[in-house]
Amino acid sequence: MCLGIPGKVVQIKDNGIAVVEFSDGVSIETDANTIEGIRPGDYVIVHAGIIISKLTEEQMEEWARDISDFIKELEEKESELLEMLGGLEEGEVAEEGGKD
Repeated sequence: MCLGIPGKVVQIKDNGIAVVEFSDGVSIETDANTIEGIRPGDYVIVHAGIIISKLTEEQMEEWARDISDFIKELEEKESELLEMLGGLEEGEVAEEGGKD
């Protein structure tokens, strides 16, 4: 399985390299030669340093909502699991029995 990360093109350099900024504020240089017409302001998917797809603003907004929903669901599942494990606090690990 491949993981592509969405970001925003902030600069295009002469050699077909695009500077892409991601949601965490990190910017990297990527190969923009694979997709025609990439411009600053475009939303793109980057995999292994290569732009593999261009997104519309609506697609980017949908992706952000989906990721936010996914994170909330994970947090809910974490709380449920901690409850099942006997009220452990976040970050605590249950000790295995049988230690002498």
